[in-house]
Amino acid sequence: MKKMFVEFKTFISKGNVLDMAIGVIIATAFGKITTALVNDVLMPLIGAIFGGSSLTDALNITLKPAVLDAEGNVVTEASVLGLGIFLNAIIDFIIVAFICFLIVKAFNKAREKAEAKKKAEAEAEAKKKAEEEAKKPKEPTAEELLKEIRDLLKAKK
Repeated sequence: MKKMFVEFKTFISKGNVLDMAIGVIIATAFGKITTALVNDVLMPLIGAIFGGSSLTDALNITLKPAVLDAEGNVVTEASVLGLGIFLNAIIDFIIVAFICFLIVKAFNKAREKAEAKKKAEAEAEAKKKAEEEAKKPKEPTAEELLKEIRDLLKAKK
C-alpha cells in the first residue's frame, strides 16, 4: 500500500499532470466565457433577425402543442424540435474552435521566432568559435615536423 502511495505521489507531482490540470481549469472557465458570448450576445442578435427573443426561441418548431386542462395546467408537454438549441451549440463550437485555432497559431508563431532566435545565436556562437580558432597559431603537422627535421639533418652534413 505504501509503495502505491509513493508511486501516486510521484505521478501527481510530475509537471505534466499539473499542467494538464491547469489546462482543464482554464478550459472550463474559457467555456463559460464563450457560452456567455454565444447565449447572451450573439443569439439575441440572431434571434432578433429571425423574429424571436433569441435563436433558441426563434427556430424551435412545435410538432405537437401542449395539452392543457380546464384550469390551464399542462397535462402533456409540447413536442418541440429544438433547431435553435442545436444551432446555438454549433455556433458555440465554431467560436471555441476558432479561438483555439488563433491561440495555437499565435503559440506556433512565437515558438518559431524563439527557435529562429536560438538558431541565430547558435550560428553566431559557432562563427565566433571558428574565428577564434582561425586566429590561433596553427600547430605544425607531423609531416611538417619530419620535413623540418630532415632539412636540419641535411644541413648538418
